Formats: sequence, structure tokens, C-alpha cells
Amino acid sequence: ALRVSYLHSGGCDPTILDQLLHLQLEATVLEKGTVGLHRGRQMAEAPPAVPAETPGTGTHGLDAALLAVELENWRLEDELLALKVRRERRADAGSRAAQRHRQELARLQAEVGMLRCHTQQTRPWLHPSVFTHPIGPPLPP
Repeated sequence: ALRVSYLHSGGCDPTILDQLLHLQLEATVLEKGTVGLHRGRQMAEAPPAVPAETPGTGTHGLDAALLAVELENWRLEDELLALKVRRERRADAGSRAAQRHRQELARLQAEVGMLRCHTQQTRPWLHPSVFTHPIGPPLPP
């Protein structure tokens, strides 16, 4: 639950996720009563494969195999959640960029409209004295 809330709140530091996974593995091992974690291995690696039933252990082998499968399942669920969070962040970033582009486009369109209006208002009208000679033949009366 702690890792899930960390991921939901935006956490994505692999070191912290590794530590949280390690703590969860330790807690699970303590709850199940099995002995020892392999402290030297990285938590990102898959848990060691445990045979379904070792000779002479009875149901203890099954419990250990079930624990290994559960731990791998939790790791995969966390990895899936982290991927979903990253995908949502990318989608949010894309929609924010699109929103900025839409705002910039609207601003530029408004500016073009104002410039058009301004040029129509200040357009220099040609004074009739500019035409000193007749443009065409005189029209009949």
C-alpha cells in the first residue's frame, strides 16, 4: 500500500521503489514465517524460483513457492502501475502543450484580425487630384 500511494502521488525514484519493495518482501517473509531474504541480490531481479515441493519438506515447499509467486505478482503489479502513471503524465504533458498551442493560435488570429481592421481604417484614399490626365475616352452624353 505504501508503494502504491508513493506511485500515485507522483513518486518515480527507482531507489525508493527498490527500498519499498525490499521492505514489503521482508514483511511478507516475516508474516509467512519463512527464514531469510537474500540481502546481496537486487530487488529488481525476480525472486528465486522455488520448486513446487522439495523432498522431505511437505507443505513448506508449497508455501515457499506460493510466496515466491505472490512476490513476483506484486512486483509486476507495481511495475504495471508505474507504467500507467508514466503514460498518464505523458498524456497530461501532451494535452498541456496542445492547450498552449491553441491559446497561441487564438492570440495570433486575434492579432491578425486587429491588424486587418487597422489597415482598413488607415488605408490612404487616393485624392482625385492624383489623376491629372483622363483615364479613358469621355463618355457620350
